[in-house]
Formats: sequence, structure tokens, C-alpha cells
Amino acid sequence: MTNPLLAQWDTPFELPPFGAIDDSHFEPAFESALSETKAAIAAIAGSPTTPTFANTIEALERADAPLDRVLGVFYNVAGADSTPAREDLQRKLSPRLAAFSAEVSMNAELFDRIDTLWQSRDALDLTDEQKRVLKLTRRRFVRSGAQLQGGDRDRLKDVQQRLATLGTQFTQNLLADERSWFMALKDADLKGLPDFVANAVRAAGAEKGADGPAVTLARSVITPFLQHSPRRDLRQKAHQAYTARGANGGDTDNRGIAKETLALREERARLLGYDSFAEFKLETEMAGHPDRVRDLLMRVWEPARAAAEKDAETMTQMLHADGHNGDLEPWDWHYYAERRREAEHDLDEAEIKPYLQLDRMIDAAFDTANRLFGLSFAPLDVSLYHPDARAWEVTRNGDHVAVFIGDYFARGSKRSGAWCSAMRSQQKLEGDIRPIVVNVCNFAKPEQGRPALLSWDDARTLFHEFGHALHQMLSDVTYSSISGTSVARDFVELPSQLFEHWLEVPEVLGKFATHAKTGDPMPQALLQRLLAASTHDMGFQTVEFISSALVDLDFHDGAAPADPMAAQAATLNRIGMPAAIRMRHATPHFAHVFAGDGYSSGYYSYMWSEVMDADAFEAFKEVGDAFDPALARKLEEHILSKGGSVEAEDLYTAFRGRLPGVEALLKGRGLAPA
Repeated sequence: MTNPLLAQWDTPFELPPFGAIDDSHFEPAFESALSETKAAIAAIAGSPTTPTFANTIEALERADAPLDRVLGVFYNVAGADSTPAREDLQRKLSPRLAAFSAEVSMNAELFDRIDTLWQSRDALDLTDEQKRVLKLTRRRFVRSGAQLQGGDRDRLKDVQQRLATLGTQFTQNLLADERSWFMALKDADLKGLPDFVANAVRAAGAEKGADGPAVTLARSVITPFLQHSPRRDLRQKAHQAYTARGANGGDTDNRGIAKETLALREERARLLGYDSFAEFKLETEMAGHPDRVRDLLMRVWEPARAAAEKDAETMTQMLHADGHNGDLEPWDWHYYAERRREAEHDLDEAEIKPYLQLDRMIDAAFDTANRLFGLSFAPLDVSLYHPDARAWEVTRNGDHVAVFIGDYFARGSKRSGAWCSAMRSQQKLEGDIRPIVVNVCNFAKPEQGRPALLSWDDARTLFHEFGHALHQMLSDVTYSSISGTSVARDFVELPSQLFEHWLEVPEVLGKFATHAKTGDPMPQALLQRLLAASTHDMGFQTVEFISSALVDLDFHDGAAPADPMAAQAATLNRIGMPAAIRMRHATPHFAHVFAGDGYSSGYYSYMWSEVMDADAFEAFKEVGDAFDPALARKLEEHILSKGGSVEAEDLYTAFRGRLPGVEALLKGRGLAPA
């Protein structure tokens, strides 16, 4: 029988035939695709012909298409709906893929052809996009060890394979801890919880097979519980379990993995001629150097810490008024911050949530994309990898643009967090190939028959990930290596964070924030109070983020720490971390940094991009229209359609006319000096 992953996909829009794929198909498909890709690479490297852009660079762009096709399906499914078989295959594949990558990048004959083109680039009559692809291809090979010799080459290969293995182990350990823990509740423990939280813990208990309601480590369950449970003892137990992920001892403990990972990253950087991994990593980012990152973070840290400490004083008084002596603890912060929001802004989460229905917020994101970019979304009746996932065809003026898949609910088989990925990227080298884009979130799944209701933070997450999706959908480049979100790490969050701003446009909420039972729009008074509270608790949110970013930077800016947990503590002590706040991501569960190289030395990227997104939305404010057609066209033309075909600074300058300062960010977070 033909392996469906290797057959022609005679499906709508050539979607993967999920209904025909089972776990037994992935490994043989990988072996076949890897063999085909290796043969294509060998043919390029061993060609007797004179190197040209077409027979070398474009051939490389095509070479890994079979592998991308199989892995695009596998890694999307493995992250969103893991099984023991998929986890086992991930452990097998990660070192093999790292070895294959090293084998390609250190192929002397292949690099010689690329370098020959680079040295003669001015005589090649290349387009600007081709010049960019040639530059990035050569740089990628050099940074992967193409110019190393002898033992250094062999050692770098070993380091890369081991890092890939460690990243997979870190991710699976974290998922195991999140999957295995839950706190069973009795009906009496639900006293004081609003209905939406009580319903969420009942649904979570059913998902875990518990005999009654339960708190799980899904953020969409545990955060509202911490916000609303008057039971300080239960809040403490839940919070400590959440912050202990990856640090519980035994087979799933990630502390040793973090230590070895940091040591290997330092060795990798030094083999390549850099003083530190941070210097190596930031060389290709907008920031360019660790000092520029640290300067940005510390400029925001001081006002954020001052705001958080002021808030802590107020909440400590509230704690004492409730009869609890002693200090405000981390498991108290969410609870009293919510009480403050209720008192100071006359806002009750239970009053807000019925107006933030998942389906209506999806409609809001779609409508915003329609008004800005002319995109339309039609549901597709197709087979997908999980019953909770759903798909839409994206069109513009009747022309097919993309397929968009949304997978929104938390489940034990899904890793935590939210992300956007592409099962297929946009490119034109092989015809007009349109993308298949996936948004994965972890919202609380409602009980059967009830509507899915989001928190304000959930709604922002939905818009954020959809901003990434638009970056993929609207990509308009020739080469897949620079398509969509293939940009500098500290630029990639600009489209996603910028799109969040449209959630706060009053006419968007006025149209789509409708009550789950009555269908009535959110009252204007409530809408105004909600928007007025947009910077509520911003000191806390900023402190928990920047502390994580500074720990990440310190880990990689110099010699690898012998004890990462001690190094983490030293950084927090140096910056004066408030006692009642924990890092957003402590080392043992800092998946951004340790599940792979993506955000290592780069967690700051969200804030670097926020400097731009705050300034970019100011452009719409300046013209007095959040849906200004000329600005929307400019945004698509200069940023969303360009992928990595142009340097990030040049893209932003083309849109805004200049690079931004930090002022708009401080203003947007409510941290600017009065």
C-alpha cells in the first residue's frame, strides 16, 4: 500500500490527507524523503558544471522539498497532538536531522560552489531578492561551520546533534510534567469561583478523568483559578506546581539539560570564533549586540519595577485586611490584582467573559483582516489531525490566498503556549505555491453544550497568533527560505504584536463582543472601562517578562554557568526582583530558550518588536483611522509581503520613515513618566 505521506495529495488545496495518515507512516516517509533530499544535495555538490545561481542556489531551495513536506506535517501534529509513538520518533529524528544539517553545511564541494557565486556576485546580474538569498545562504553555511577544518568540524557536528537531542528531551519532559499533574477539587472548593472558572475546572477534571473538578497546569485553567479562588492554600499548591514544572526530580527534571545545553552552546560559539553564544546569536538580529539588548531592557525595567513595587504595597494591605499576616506571596498576586481591577476599574471578569466568545473573536480577527487587507475566510469541510481543529480557505477578490487552520483548545496531548507554523510556505520558484498556516492555542475547552469564553488575555493571544498567520498568508516572495516569518527573530514579533492593537479598537469590540446568551453587544460603559484598564497590572507583567529576558541574556553572554539555577538567582538578585513576582519562565520550564535555539539569547525579541509595534500603530492613530487603506497597503507592501527579502531595519524604515524610540512602548504600557 502506498504511504499517503509520499503519494500525490489529491485533496482540496493539496492539504495533507490526515484521515489516511497514521503514526506508522511517518518514519518510512521520513527515510524516503531524507534519502531523496540527500541525493539532490549530492547532485548539486558534485555537479561538473560551472556554478550558477540556478544550478546551485535555486537547486538548494528545491532540494529539501520532499523532507519539508513530510516534516511539515509531522512536527505540526507532534506539537499539537502528541502520542507515545510521535514522541519516540521525535527523539529519533532530532539528532539525525541535526547530523544531516551539519553534513550539508560542512560539505566542502557544496560550499565552494556557493562561495564562488558570492565572490563573483556583482557580475551575476541577480535581482535584489536573489542577491539577498545568496547572501543569507552563504551566511547560513558559514555560521554552521562550513569554514571549519579537521577536528573542529567533527566536534561541531557532535555538539549540534547533542543539542538537538537535549531540546527534544526538554520539551517532552515539560509536556510530561504538565500532563501528569492536576489538583482534584471538591465541590466545596469551588465556593467563591465565578461560573466560568467553575465550569473550566469541571471540564478540566473530565479531560483528566478525575472524579470531579480539577485544576490543571494549562494556563487557561490555572490562571483564572489563581485570579478568583479565595482559598489561599489551594492557590499556593497550584502556583507551586506550575512554577515547579521541569524541576521535580526524576526522569523529567530539566535542570541538568539546561546546564549541558548552555555549555554546548558556548562551545559552539567559540568553535565558530565568537566570544559568547549571545554574540554569535545576535549578530544576525536587529539588536546586533548584547549591550543594545541590555540597554533596552534596563530602560524599561526601572519604571516597571517601581510600578510593581507600588502595586505590591497596595495588595499587601488588602492581604492583611483579609486576615493574612506576613508578606504578599507569588500565589497572592493574581488574586489581589483581580480584586484591584474590580475595585479601581469597576471590572468583573465574570461580567466581561460572556462577551468574549471564541467564535466571535475569530470573526473579529477575520473581519479586521478583511478591512485592512481585503481577505475573506470561508469554512472548509476537510479532514484534519484532531476533531478540535478547523480550517478556512482564505481568498482575496476571489483568488486563493491560503488555507488557515485553527486549533484552539488545551488538551493533555498538546504542548503549552500558543504558536503559528506553516505546513507549507509561500513561494513562487515551483509555481504560485500558497501556504497552509496553522494557529495553535491552549484555551480552556468548555463543557459540552456551553460556548467557549475567552479572557481578555486569551483574546489578545488569538489576535497575536493571527498576526503571525497574516505574515505567512500575505508573503509574496520567490524563495521559500525567505518566505513569511523567515525574518530576524527580533523582527518576527512585529506583525503579531501590531495586530493585537486592533483588538482594542472600540468599533471592533463594539461589533464582535456580543453576549453569549443574549447576543447583545457589550455596553459602551463596560467597553470603556475595559479599555481604560488595558494597562492594569502592567508593572507585574513587564517585570515577569524582563526578568526572564535578562536571565536568558546573562546565561549566554559570557562563560556558561556551572549552576544555571544559581546563575538565575544571581541575575534576579542583581536587578532587584520583587519578592512577590516570579519570572514568567524559570529555567527548568523556559521552553523558548531550551526547547531549541529559536529564542535562545532572543527572548528579549518580544520587547524589541514592541518598540516597533507601538510606534507602528501610532501611524494609524496619527491619521485618525485604524483602518486607513493607504497605511494598510503600505504595511502589507513594506512588511507583511516581504518576508526576509530585505533587512528588517530597512523594511521598518520603508513603512514608517524612521526607526522608533522606546517612548511609544512606555506610553503604551502606562509606564511613561507622568
